[in-house]
Amino acid sequence: MASLSVKPGQRFTLPDWQNNSRLISANAEQQRFNSHHIRQEGRVLRNDTGNQAKWDEHNSRTSLKDRITTVDKWREALAKCLADIDLEIDALSKVKEAAENAIQAKNLCLDVAIECLTFRESRRDIDVVRDPVEEELHKEVKVIEKTKKDLQQRVDDAFRQLCLLKEARQQLSCDHRHKVEALELDRQCVSFNPTSGNISFKVNPTRIPDGTTALQEWELNSRRNKERADTELKASVDLRGAITLTIAQTLEEIAEMEEEIRQLEENIKKRTLDLKVAHTRLETRTYRPHIELCRDQAQFGLTDEVQQLEGIIRALQQKRTESQDALDALYRQLHRIQTDIGYKTNSLQLDNKCMDTRRKLVVPVEKFDPEVDAVSRTRNLPRESQLELA
Repeated sequence: MASLSVKPGQRFTLPDWQNNSRLISANAEQQRFNSHHIRQEGRVLRNDTGNQAKWDEHNSRTSLKDRITTVDKWREALAKCLADIDLEIDALSKVKEAAENAIQAKNLCLDVAIECLTFRESRRDIDVVRDPVEEELHKEVKVIEKTKKDLQQRVDDAFRQLCLLKEARQQLSCDHRHKVEALELDRQCVSFNPTSGNISFKVNPTRIPDGTTALQEWELNSRRNKERADTELKASVDLRGAITLTIAQTLEEIAEMEEEIRQLEENIKKRTLDLKVAHTRLETRTYRPHIELCRDQAQFGLTDEVQQLEGIIRALQQKRTESQDALDALYRQLHRIQTDIGYKTNSLQLDNKCMDTRRKLVVPVEKFDPEVDAVSRTRNLPRESQLELA
């Protein structure tokens, strides 16, 4: 007879099998839930990190652009300052050369005055007197020497100022060159994007390089260089003004004052027309209907414009009055000068007549010609025999 074979090992009951199936199904469900949760977290993380990366890149790009704008403004200011310094160096060099030429020109005047004093030292006996001529010659020598000394001092000041200007220019040029290089690098950084071919990982890119400065120190250095250049420019301009300072002629000053008054009156007319426009605009806006009649920004702007224009016109009118007073003073001074010239001309004529009259003491009456003698008296000096009176 055939026998039934029994598989060795533990045999499970049906409930065990069912529990195992349910357990496997529950585990699978849990794993699917965990997987779904992880996928959702990954999606959120991808979105968050993507947005964060885009915002960070946007902020970095914006910061770079702002920095480029700031550095470019400083670059333009330094470039303008460099141009001003170059012009000032050229102008001061020319003024210094003119002062040196003036010193050379004064040498001839000084030599002539000293030569005249030397000649007069050859006078003999009672004629060796300290007369007004000698006093004027000594005074002339002192004035020329003082003028030369002042000019030489100005030349020395100009030389020192030129050295200071060139030193300031050197610092400005170095700062300007560094800012140009920094601008090129920052603009290159702005141009980088994920598709650029020259991007790569770098070793420790967040390190702080040696020589790194704080933003406040950078601003202080840029401002200090520019302020020093401005100070040297101002000092140079003041020095040039002192060197080239001359007294303007009265008639030229009158012409300039008249032109100033004319320009002031023309400016007053223009500002008056602007004021009329502002008044008309304000008056026209008073006819706006109902709720539209509000004090908006345009209304405030027009009101401020009217107040500003009225203040400008008052200032211009005040300046015109002051200019007219100055012009009247110049005319009075001119009249005084002309009157004084008339007095002196009359005195000179009287002194010439006196000289002609005294010539009768040394020139025979029949040979005396007042008109001819008045012209030639400086050439025909009296001889010793003519000075002897009977």
